[in-house]
Amino acid sequence: MNRDVRDVAVPQQSSTGTGVHSERLYGWGMTSPSVADVADPTALDQLAELVAGAGPRGVIARGLGRSYGDPAQNGGGRVVRTTSLNKILNIDIERGIVTAQAGVSLHQLMDTMLPLGWFVPVTPGTRYVTVGGAIGADIHGKNHHSAGTFGQHVLSMDLLGADGQIRTLTPATEPELFWATAGGMGLTGIVTQATIAFKKVETARIKADIWRAPDLDGVLAELAATDEKYPYTVAWIDCLSTGRNLGRSVLTCGDFAKLDELPAKARREPRKFAPLSLGKVPPVPVSGLLNKMTGRAFNEMWFRKAPVRKEGVIQGVGAFFHPLDGIMEWNRVYGPAGFLQWQFVVPFGAEDTLRQIVEQISAHGAPAALTVLKRFGEGSPGYLSFPSKGWTLALDFPTNTPGLAQLLDDMDEKVLEAGGRLYLAKDSRMRPELMAEMYPRLEAFRKLRAEIDPHQVFMSDQARRLHL
Repeated sequence: MNRDVRDVAVPQQSSTGTGVHSERLYGWGMTSPSVADVADPTALDQLAELVAGAGPRGVIARGLGRSYGDPAQNGGGRVVRTTSLNKILNIDIERGIVTAQAGVSLHQLMDTMLPLGWFVPVTPGTRYVTVGGAIGADIHGKNHHSAGTFGQHVLSMDLLGADGQIRTLTPATEPELFWATAGGMGLTGIVTQATIAFKKVETARIKADIWRAPDLDGVLAELAATDEKYPYTVAWIDCLSTGRNLGRSVLTCGDFAKLDELPAKARREPRKFAPLSLGKVPPVPVSGLLNKMTGRAFNEMWFRKAPVRKEGVIQGVGAFFHPLDGIMEWNRVYGPAGFLQWQFVVPFGAEDTLRQIVEQISAHGAPAALTVLKRFGEGSPGYLSFPSKGWTLALDFPTNTPGLAQLLDDMDEKVLEAGGRLYLAKDSRMRPELMAEMYPRLEAFRKLRAEIDPHQVFMSDQARRLHL
């Protein structure tokens, strides 16, 4: 492979100037903690030094900690937090092309670029993820059917490898390493910066249509009909309802509003980015507040408060894309036991599998309140990139749900039989034998990784657990 290589001076041993300290780390779900030596470098030479001195348990990069499971943890080893490497290096305002360090968050990019008329090409359900994390998980959003994954909008990235060299990767000049890194969960090296193409927008508001679907068949038909009309589509689905209400849903579909579609008052500052903050969840001393009873009550309220149909609703970026970001540390509501997020995709044509899974969750009474159903378009070239053409459903489950482990194992098998897969950025408990069957390019990823990092300098708890 041809590589654009720049050497970084790497001392043989880590100095005390990098501030390595022991820290207990969790994913966003607050499960499976592990203790690692953590550092927060502020310069590239420090980052290279920390990689060189990582020791036998290796090193993994960590951003803002929004992966739900353990991909940004490295028990007994080193974790390098990149959030202090957070400079926007260059902006081409005319073309909407931004070069930013890996620790820059999507929130920071929105705050900078929306007033200039540009929006991030892809955003997940939180804007508190870093550029490096967005590439490592090859994140997707409500517009996957129209825009693909985050990695498909990255024009180039700089990758610090196990040999201490920084390589500039593009999809054209080095496609193998580029696409092993996009979705590779940090296991090919540490992204230090990236150049990203943004989406042109007239305003910082969304014009959305919101309506109910009475059951699972209804929401599948409605979502299938939205692909051509809306670039952003999503449905909240009630997985605790039963009978004729099974899978009742609320659809929210839209696009960025044009200037003349805004109310007169909003036209004064049409590109103002001002997401609301509703406060912070205090520590919850006990688990179990979200259970079968409270879950059903919440779902009933959420469905009933939605309009039967309302068109042209003007919403801010925060309300439309990141409603939970307005509640700081919302993950605390699950209490000390934490929660698991389980997300899968199955191909179009496997609607029976999707129905069986919804029926199984409903029959079990597993209290899933934060549930999201979307449609994916064609997958990216990423070796371990999650999206593939089909239906994707994401659900949060309290870890103290009775029978949860067996329920998830049973549903894993249904997903596998349908030709689907689970999302690594959300996973904290998948059985390793399922990995190769769900990700057919895993062996190719392992081979490339062995070539560029034969001593497995880059390692995580998830990589050990799943034999990545």
